[in-house]
Amino acid sequence: MKIVIAPDSFKGGMTAKQAADAIELGVKRIFPDADYEKIPMADGGEGTVQALVDATRGQLVTKQVTGPLGNPVNATFGLLGDRQTAVIEMAAASGLETVSKEELNPLLATTFGTGELILAALDNHVKHIILGIGGSATVDGGAGMAQALGVRLLDASGRQLHPGGGDLGRLAQIDISGIDQRLATVSVVVASDVTNPLTGANGTAAVFGPQKGATPAMVSTLDANLRHFATKIYSALGLDVDQRPGAGAAGGLGAGLMAFTGADLQPGIAIMIKYTHLRERAEKADLVFTGEGQVDFQTQFGKTPFGVATATKAVAPYAPVIVLTGNVGKGSDVLFNLGIDAIFAIEQGVSSLSDAIKNGPANLVATAEQVARIIQQTSKYIDKV
Repeated sequence: MKIVIAPDSFKGGMTAKQAADAIELGVKRIFPDADYEKIPMADGGEGTVQALVDATRGQLVTKQVTGPLGNPVNATFGLLGDRQTAVIEMAAASGLETVSKEELNPLLATTFGTGELILAALDNHVKHIILGIGGSATVDGGAGMAQALGVRLLDASGRQLHPGGGDLGRLAQIDISGIDQRLATVSVVVASDVTNPLTGANGTAAVFGPQKGATPAMVSTLDANLRHFATKIYSALGLDVDQRPGAGAAGGLGAGLMAFTGADLQPGIAIMIKYTHLRERAEKADLVFTGEGQVDFQTQFGKTPFGVATATKAVAPYAPVIVLTGNVGKGSDVLFNLGIDAIFAIEQGVSSLSDAIKNGPANLVATAEQVARIIQQTSKYIDKV
């Protein structure tokens, strides 16, 4: 019997690897002799670095970089097991969690630290970079990232612009002559499910700016400045990034990555499936377990359980896909038509959020065991019939 275990993290409680270990422990109580394939997963957001490092037996690397407001930040990225691929979460260097709520200021916040992480990856001689770009504190269009990579963003007097989206309106010239030449030999793939353009009513300043501390006046300034930045990018590079889907991801970092690194934006779960070799490892599976902290109708839009179900059903169509989750939300029944066969909440009675997180691993073990027990008894009944 081959059992595939491919969960996401349970946010705040378990990493994807810890969740996979817990599920395995529970199921092994019933099927001790099965062949287990554990594949920690993520969807491109928080936990992607850890999941890919765990899944490929890679390593974590920590480097001090520039935080969003110039403060030093110890940011960790991953080198995958092939030693040819680096995986970076921009939030580690330029994320909301690196700045207090009171300090948030998208006019000043910069992605410079994210560029420094890219340089650190290049220093490790990688050929591929995977970049997750959720959770940013910035709305600078990736300008800071570009400056870290050697791009000069100059005002009318030939001086470098100050950090942050608030200064982009003074941009007069983009000089790429000093950009790190190693980028030409590296492929950059961006994990993002955000399809917003750079500017406009659905642009990054209007939609995401307020959660990063932008007032209505700031939103107007940032949107105008990003439109100006896009115009200068077109003049210098011949690339029209303004209305491209995904350009507005992470405060416009999507646009900057397209322009200055030639990045290709892809759904996060698709990248995970590729680099973990999920489809190949799920061939001839008899049973598939996946899961994450909450499952609801939004799970169908690129979340890990949906991605795992779609990928594994393609190579093992008769293997039941079982989802274990901390909370079953509204509309989750739609998933039963999309490759997921059953959903089980792991909570053992009523509890507070803190208790649910604390008891999560034990509850996950217990629920996995009970699901396996049902399958075992059902199999015995079928055999008798």
